[in-house]
Amino acid sequence: MKPFEYYAPETLEAAVEIMARYEEGVYPVAGGTDLIPKMRYGQIQPKVVVNLKRIPGLAEIVPQDDGSLKIGALATLTQVASSPKVRERYLMVAQIAGKMASVPVRNLATVGGNLCNAAPSADLAPPLIALDAEAVIFGPQGERRVPLEAFFTGPGQTVLGRGELLTAVVVPPPDPQARGTYIKHAHREALDIAIVGVAAWVRFEEGGSVCEDAHIVLGAVAPTPIRAREAEAAIRGAPLTEERIAEAGRLAAEAARPIDDVRGSAWYRREMVAVLTRRALFSVTISQ
Repeated sequence: MKPFEYYAPETLEAAVEIMARYEEGVYPVAGGTDLIPKMRYGQIQPKVVVNLKRIPGLAEIVPQDDGSLKIGALATLTQVASSPKVRERYLMVAQIAGKMASVPVRNLATVGGNLCNAAPSADLAPPLIALDAEAVIFGPQGERRVPLEAFFTGPGQTVLGRGELLTAVVVPPPDPQARGTYIKHAHREALDIAIVGVAAWVRFEEGGSVCEDAHIVLGAVAPTPIRAREAEAAIRGAPLTEERIAEAGRLAAEAARPIDDVRGSAWYRREMVAVLTRRALFSVTISQ
């Protein structure tokens, strides 16, 4: 492992100023569950490491005045899984956070790390995108927000520019008429990377079974998490019948752009998208 410069700033402004000095080789770190193994195995060789853990406020989970919930980028998976504020409002986010990796890793790994790694299989991305979450970004020009759906630009790539940091994710107020779930298919339920992930969020008409709106988000089957918009359109404005759910599964599979790798073939992933989409929609229908 080659030597590198190390900083531990105590303010966001100081962190951004340090990171903006360098064109490349700068890595922020919090839990270190991804960065440290990559350094150990020579996959990356940082020139500069910036420890964010001394910056106050980045690990907080805070309700906002408009009813939304702000989840700090340094909040750990364990915090998210156990937070009453998350569990009461966005159960599918808490549930998947509680199944990711192992307990020791969940105690260190952060929301920001999972999202900023921008792995197509990142488990937090599909449910948060389905909930219309926004990424809060701070950089040399101040703060900006982007829809989380637009945050990812490719495998390992995000919209973060030079000197910018993801500081939080803001999830809109929960809709009392909506139900959501995230289903992950992997060789093991936990401790494993998703072969396919599907998040479904459906808002029903008050007191009825008609789908007024729907978000279906696919993970691990394209360069970034993607919305299956034609599948969503197929179930809007009508009851979630078995036939409509089957059609949504078919359209979601068509939207997928999977690859062959050691965890599964493209053909298998596409088939599983259809299966998991159907399961997710049946699940929200039953819980409605």
